[in-house]
Amino acid sequence: MSSAIRPAPATAASAARKDQWIVLALALLTFFVRGAWIGDPNADVDEQLYSLIGNQMLSGAVPFVDLWDRKPWGLFALFAAFHAIGGAGSEAYQTAGALFTLAGAVMIFHLARAQADRMTAAAGAGLYVVLCTINDAHSGNSEVFFIPLLIAMAVLVRETGHPRAVGRAAVAMLIGGLALQIKYTIIPLCLFFGLWALWGQWQRGMKLGRLAALAAGFGVLGILPTALVSAGYWAAGHWDDYVFANFVSFFDRLPASTGRVHPLMLAYLGLQLSLSWLGFRAAQRIWPEGLPRDYVFVIGWLVAAVATAYLPATVYRHYLAALIPATALLALPLFHREPSERINRAALLPVAVFLLIVPYQYWVSHENRTATFRLAEAIAPHLDAEAGQCLLVFDGPTSLYGLTNSCLPTRLIYPDHLNNALEMNALGMRQEDEVRRILATRPPVIVTADQPLTPQNYAAKDQVDAAIRQDYRLLARQELHHRYITAWVRRQP
Repeated sequence: MSSAIRPAPATAASAARKDQWIVLALALLTFFVRGAWIGDPNADVDEQLYSLIGNQMLSGAVPFVDLWDRKPWGLFALFAAFHAIGGAGSEAYQTAGALFTLAGAVMIFHLARAQADRMTAAAGAGLYVVLCTINDAHSGNSEVFFIPLLIAMAVLVRETGHPRAVGRAAVAMLIGGLALQIKYTIIPLCLFFGLWALWGQWQRGMKLGRLAALAAGFGVLGILPTALVSAGYWAAGHWDDYVFANFVSFFDRLPASTGRVHPLMLAYLGLQLSLSWLGFRAAQRIWPEGLPRDYVFVIGWLVAAVATAYLPATVYRHYLAALIPATALLALPLFHREPSERINRAALLPVAVFLLIVPYQYWVSHENRTATFRLAEAIAPHLDAEAGQCLLVFDGPTSLYGLTNSCLPTRLIYPDHLNNALEMNALGMRQEDEVRRILATRPPVIVTADQPLTPQNYAAKDQVDAAIRQDYRLLARQELHHRYITAWVRRQP
């Protein structure tokens, strides 16, 4: 930048103050939108398992060995860190999730400033916060934590002409490696950022031999965190458990009948693609001479995000959250503000409509957490952890284990792993055999649901139903997320 157009110190200071006000506004928006769910132990499903394993890690439990799931070790370690800092409750990871989302919004604002004025960039950042909530990244799903890391990669690799572009890209690849330890399916996005950085160096004249060496170095940095975790499990003698959970069971899981093209998922995908397309068309009008390089970068980002979301055989709504950063940036031209306008009216309308829904979310969350706590209060007096009298949640909130201070009756502690027919061949054991073993311990309380979330393994479910009919009576029933969750207590002999 020449001295003729360099901002004066006073102007730079004024711009910094304005940016600080934007960050404050984004913080208020983030905690207002997500505040409804902070403290709700049943705000979403998967995060309850991550929280349980994270808490158990603080007591010495080893993921994949003592408690089973197929998510990377880094995700559970992250939740363990949240609970070590913020306590055992859901507030720990939900507050952390809000801070991660805020960090993502601030980075979106930074990226957006390359192609838009301050208020329009702030609108894009606000759209990111809103879309996270719409796409089930509102509490503590893995997307809440890996998406800001991917945005950080974008910040580092976007400017391929930066004087320190190679060093910045190397840091980005290491960040991508950390993100892979939260969810493996983000590989397409990591590859895109790496290829963009390499392409930039090729354009700057880097020779093929050096380019190949740089690509290899990027690959090493990307797999380094996973290699270190793998080495730790090998050294501890848990290699087989680790490899099966992380790299084999994924391919053994059966796809859902809805597969990748469920109509509801297509609707949520359509929302983001429509915003992106409308933004693209607006960009063509704003830049008739050709799209800026930064905008082209985001188009590639979106394509890689779609590949990430659709990599698994079954697609759920929160998978589509991977598209949110690119969608928010591609939609920026929709919020284009003319210099004569003091207020960005185009950005205010969708935000205002969404904010009208937030009070309803607070009410839903209040009802939800009240019902969950009532169930836990009814169950807790009937358990005896010291005597090995553990709760069995065959179908219902995993958080009930922590809320009742129950011991854990199985390493397949996620209810879905006991009842979901799609998991029948992907667990290293037969579900019905494990259910039979648990029932033989005569659990004092069993939790079931009136409507399954997934196709059921009826060989396992019939065993539970038969045991309940023979030996249990109704203890409590509450409605949670449009399902009736029932706790059954064992009859006294």
